[in-house]
Amino acid sequence: MRCDMCSASGELYRTSIEEAELVVCQKCSKFGKVISKVKQHQERKEKSFAAVSEKEESIEIISKNYAGNIKAARESLNLTQKELAQKLNEKESLIHQLESSHYEPSLELAKKLGSFLKINMIEEYKEKHENLQSKKAEAFTLGDFIKVKKKN
Repeated sequence: MRCDMCSASGELYRTSIEEAELVVCQKCSKFGKVISKVKQHQERKEKSFAAVSEKEESIEIISKNYAGNIKAARESLNLTQKELAQKLNEKESLIHQLESSHYEPSLELAKKLGSFLKINMIEEYKEKHENLQSKKAEAFTLGDFIKVKKKN
């Protein structure tokens, strides 16, 4: 484990510096108030990223034509905006904004609308990542950005 400010290794201290709790070396601990000495079991594990040949990530997004789908499904059930809002326990103005594309629903609201109106409002977006690498030695620390005024 290394100092959060200067990347020095060795004996570390949990220190409060400008209302932030950092793990720093003895030299950097003079810039704040030492809370405790860091023990072996308290040490944070440094994240290291290995080369990944190919990784696929998928997220849920709202379909682009959600407004037209909501309006068509509501009209096919012969419901007014006010009636739909009451059945979903939402405001009528929210339904109006959704149907006019002035407001994009959250995933939770989209699932609620989709299950009630029996339409699919959520699409799965997949993205592939290739050859991700990170070199820990080239990372910046807080010490790289701090300028210390020395007393003469």
